[in-house]
Amino acid sequence: MKRFLMIFFIASVCCSKLFAQNTDLQLAKQFAANGEQQKALDIYQKLYKQNNEDYFSPYFSSLLSAKKFDDAISIAKKMIHKHPEDHQYVIILGTAYIQQGDMDKANVLYDELLKNLPPDQNEIAMLAAQFYQNTNIDYAIKIFQQGRKLLHNDNLFSYELINLYRYKRDKVALTEEYLNFLPSNPSFINQAENAFSTIYEGGADYDILKIELLKRIQKDPQQSLYVELLTWQFLQQKEFDQAMNQALALSRRQNDDGNGIFELCRTLISNEAYDAAIRGYEYLVSKGKDHDLYIPAKIELINTKNLRITSGKYTNEDLLSLEKDYNDLLNEFGKNSNTAFAMQKLANLQTFKLHKLNDAQKLLEETLNIPGIKSILLANCKLDLGDVLLLNNQPWDATLLYSQVEKDYPNSSVGQDAKYRNAKLAYYTGDFTWAKGQLDVLKAATTQLIANDALNLSLLISDNIKDDTSGAALKMYARADLQIFAEMPEKAVKTLDSIDAKFPGNSLADDILMAKARLLIQQKDYAGAVILLKKIADEHSFSLWADDAVFMLGDIYENQLADKEQAKAYYQKIITDYAGSLWINEARKRFRILRGDKNDVSS
Repeated sequence: MKRFLMIFFIASVCCSKLFAQNTDLQLAKQFAANGEQQKALDIYQKLYKQNNEDYFSPYFSSLLSAKKFDDAISIAKKMIHKHPEDHQYVIILGTAYIQQGDMDKANVLYDELLKNLPPDQNEIAMLAAQFYQNTNIDYAIKIFQQGRKLLHNDNLFSYELINLYRYKRDKVALTEEYLNFLPSNPSFINQAENAFSTIYEGGADYDILKIELLKRIQKDPQQSLYVELLTWQFLQQKEFDQAMNQALALSRRQNDDGNGIFELCRTLISNEAYDAAIRGYEYLVSKGKDHDLYIPAKIELINTKNLRITSGKYTNEDLLSLEKDYNDLLNEFGKNSNTAFAMQKLANLQTFKLHKLNDAQKLLEETLNIPGIKSILLANCKLDLGDVLLLNNQPWDATLLYSQVEKDYPNSSVGQDAKYRNAKLAYYTGDFTWAKGQLDVLKAATTQLIANDALNLSLLISDNIKDDTSGAALKMYARADLQIFAEMPEKAVKTLDSIDAKFPGNSLADDILMAKARLLIQQKDYAGAVILLKKIADEHSFSLWADDAVFMLGDIYENQLADKEQAKAYYQKIITDYAGSLWINEARKRFRILRGDKNDVSS
């Protein structure tokens, strides 16, 4: 019984002591957090004297914070004496010397560790980790490098060194380490690309990679991974022709299936590098009809030619050549569910570029009768046929098709698109009351673009029938709007210019400016569009189109005129002057990117 009481007494004392120490530790941390360093130091010193093993680290750190370097050095030396095999205390002592400003003494200690490094992989990794934990990245790297020499293996510690070089932002060393590491670890290529894109800051940095890759390709031309990386490097630098050159050379050398080329073409198209993409598709088509990618490559080749022509300035001969390409495709593969999308694209070309409305109508009617066509493609072809009928002066037939799609696809994006087209048809034909009713419903559409367009058109109608209940001037403007939709710019401008002459004092001044600006953008006359948009922003700053004009100016300066400063100024204007604009979030995002923000922070 006495023995039991004695054990209980000792346990109680130990528990009480431990509880007291924990309480003191929490108190010390609180003092430190409040900036009361001396009070924290006093507690840590008391705890250290009670148990120097457990409280060495906080006491040492507290001494450094109080700049009591001699005391810190003294206790570090005591721990080295007590634990001569534990190198962490040597590193800690070096930290005290560095904090004291005596770098030479620290380097002597560290160099001695480096000199006596044992040829043991685990020991090397542990020592490097201790340097890293003490934020001494340079010596952690030196330990790994020396370890490679001792163990006669340059492939060891690659992953650790990669992480250290990334932390240090040593671009040259990181590049070389990855290029040494990847040939035997090709699955890490995406990780390497992500690391490079994070750490590289401009063309000069990417040139580090390019120069090193070219050297290695020359030494080892069979190493495809280097060519893949070089292709990626050219893409980052927007040297799209060079990227395709490298990819084609690799594909020919390996005589592969061409999937890499096909995927690269998709990337090039998203960057509007149509010529380079066309070369890629032509290469795949040249592999012959038995090749798996022959049909998709041929189809994408024509689609890319379509994009190249319609996104730039083109001649009628260009359009006729493209029409022939589509017809050749349909003659080769037939008109069926697999080529229905090509029929839709050809009809679109005939409708808006060649103005062959009857041919387009016939082709779309054929498409609708193809069995097995995908439902969403069928719906879009119906909408396109409705557009053709509208432009061909058959509005009742057009509205029947729009209504069919709206009924068949309720509460979907294609159904909302159909409803919007029906509303616009009513607007084009002068039935403003019905059009506005439909548009007001669409203002809550889940598709943001349709919701924005519906809101703008609803406001256009309400603003311009307040004073003119007959809407006579608005009817003429709607006719011009229909001509813009039909891509008949000369007729549209003539109609717009007639509005002021026929209806002097009308309220459509800013609307006419915006319509003309959009026509000029359609024709790639960006300088001309800027003049009109600035007039809206300056002279009609409280109008319906003011914020649209300002945002469009930012977009044109950023993406067409390569004037980032002007673009930034107009995006800033949206943020400061039009806080309620539908463009506010996009303007803020673009402004941050142009400003060079690394993180998504508030302006």
